[in-house]
Amino acid sequence: MKSTYPVSGMGCAACAARIENTLAKCPGVQSAAVNFANSTAVVSFNPSVITPQDLRKAVVDAGYDLIIEQATVDLEEQQREDYRKLRFNTIAAALLSLPVLIIGMFFMNIPYANLIMFILSTPVLFWFGRRFFIGAWRQLRHRSATMDTLVALSTGIAWLFSVANMLFPAWWESRGIHPHVYFEASAVIIAFILLGRLLESKAKGNTTSAIRKLMGLRPKTVLILLPDGSAEETPVEKVRKDDVILARPGERIAADGIILDGSSFVDESMLSGEPIPVRKEKDSKVFAGTINGNGALRYKALQTGDDTLLSKIIRMVQDAQGSKAPVQQLVDKIAAIFVPVIISIAIIAFILWLILDPVAGFSHALLAAVTVLIIACPCALGLATPTAIMVGIGKGAESGILIKDAESLEMAPKINAIVLDKTGTLTVGSPMVTSFRSLRPDEQALKVLLAMESNSDHPLAAALSSYLKQKITPSPINFQSFENIPGRGIRAIHDATLFLVGNTRLLAENNIPIPLNLREEENRLSSQANSVVWFADDKGVLALIGISDPLKPSSPEAVSRLSGMGIEVYMLTGDNLPTAQSVAAAAGISHVVADILPQQKAEFVERLKKEGKHVAMVGDGINDSAALAVADLSIAMGTGSDIAIEVAQMTIVSADLLKIPVAIRLSKATVRTIRQNLFWAFIYNLIGVPVAAGVLYPFNGFLLNPMLAGAAMAFSSVSVVANSLLLKRRRL
Repeated sequence: MKSTYPVSGMGCAACAARIENTLAKCPGVQSAAVNFANSTAVVSFNPSVITPQDLRKAVVDAGYDLIIEQATVDLEEQQREDYRKLRFNTIAAALLSLPVLIIGMFFMNIPYANLIMFILSTPVLFWFGRRFFIGAWRQLRHRSATMDTLVALSTGIAWLFSVANMLFPAWWESRGIHPHVYFEASAVIIAFILLGRLLESKAKGNTTSAIRKLMGLRPKTVLILLPDGSAEETPVEKVRKDDVILARPGERIAADGIILDGSSFVDESMLSGEPIPVRKEKDSKVFAGTINGNGALRYKALQTGDDTLLSKIIRMVQDAQGSKAPVQQLVDKIAAIFVPVIISIAIIAFILWLILDPVAGFSHALLAAVTVLIIACPCALGLATPTAIMVGIGKGAESGILIKDAESLEMAPKINAIVLDKTGTLTVGSPMVTSFRSLRPDEQALKVLLAMESNSDHPLAAALSSYLKQKITPSPINFQSFENIPGRGIRAIHDATLFLVGNTRLLAENNIPIPLNLREEENRLSSQANSVVWFADDKGVLALIGISDPLKPSSPEAVSRLSGMGIEVYMLTGDNLPTAQSVAAAAGISHVVADILPQQKAEFVERLKKEGKHVAMVGDGINDSAALAVADLSIAMGTGSDIAIEVAQMTIVSADLLKIPVAIRLSKATVRTIRQNLFWAFIYNLIGVPVAAGVLYPFNGFLLNPMLAGAAMAFSSVSVVANSLLLKRRRL
């Protein structure tokens, strides 16, 4: 049995690893994977050996919670409520910390300065920042440590030490030491780390919205046709295989099935990505989530519920949702070791001072221990990644590149294969008139053509109507007869003259000859991925029109730049092979796969990954969402579907492919900045902690004052932020 359960109580990637290990050790569990990004655990287990209740007990014993009865919990509302609380706590902590910081840095000598800082900082730590102390206590009970432990210890001890110095200053003054307080350090640390958690929570919340939108494509109710001929409105969940369903014009198809009666154009862009609706008639297949056009359809359900193509896409997106950035995972893993090491150093320093300095040992021991904990605050370490990411994301936004998470920034420089969807990515994404050859300059005839196309229900008619409205002024046209001929075009009579708009078969059936030179023109247009439309009257051909989804002007240059960066470029499309090859040749792409379904796109990306390639997927449609989700790096076009944008880690707002090389260069610069920040954060601790412990005292009598430790801690954070801000000046 394989089940997915929401997990609560996680604070960092180390928590996810602990829960994963706990579940994996349970008897009867085959595998367990905990995703910190979307707070879920996927567990494969033998239900005859272990129950979900047993799994929950194991996780609760580890200090967290596994939600197994999801029906009784509105998870989305709970997540929203948690986010609201975190946002309130962050804002409140920041507002209270700011005056404490100002007083502590610049106005220490004003009356009652210590008391004011005590009053303002206390609620920051023990109310707005209580999650860190609760988390630390929970981990202590289970003999483990995380970032929460270090935050709680450093801020808690700094606060206690400050309270003691405020109440009993004479004890230090009698020993010749100024009794400094560190309320500002403890409050600002809590505010900073709450801000980091808030940004992280917001990013994690976005991962589920794509799934909600995909699920929204399912109709809630359908009309099932009963044997007696009547129709019954039924919830979509109760639709069964072989039920006969009526789809009225404009309604979504409820199940994968086959048409028994009726004809219509169905918008399948969510599956194929192609903008032109597909004609459906008896024995044609239809798919759940697609939109019926202008006709009524009666179809038999063949695949329902979780077996439909839409449900499979939803599952693929769910299974492939991203995790936390590897760099940040490394920080959390180091923190798990760093915390007990720092605590051990503080204890060792305290004991050694007591042993080696019998006279002033206790005061020196206490100072050293507190100084070690203050200077080793995880602020610089915690800010190293998010500040660089924030600047990188901001710079990307200025360039029209929206970056969702850190993982994409870290992966982009490694990309050596990029998969491009055709429609809406390489091409404009909607049919347009690309060629209009008029054989007889007759404006009245063009007005007749515009009137015929305005009355047509064919998907190409809108493109032709739009084109003609830019050339001529519409005028009322009365037809003596008007006939839509399925699979052919339109036949109409105006002023006793027969007019035809449609394909070659329509002209042949009405004995309209096509000159040889126009045949050659037709072949040329077809080879360039155009749909050919003829306009004729009873005397002969009036015009030859080519309609296609044209290549974006920037696409060939973008492909050339990507190839120049050593990246292999592939094109995938649900369109036919001749059209795909024509578009690929124009764009300069040699690797082409056509006639491909959404799940096959995802499989193709997986295949490239198995070959050892780091793959980026660029798409704009719902049909691309599964492939976007499984790719190492997913990029959506800003003009595409909301679902593709939600699934993707990056979005190109202008849908200009030239922005992709810019995004890769930005990612390289951001990753370089993150590594520099982490280097300085670690070097700072490697030097600062031994000095704080008193390692220089035997040589030159230097013992670091906790006030200087607090300043050094603040400087480390400032240096990390300043280095991140330099990224803003980088030219891409």
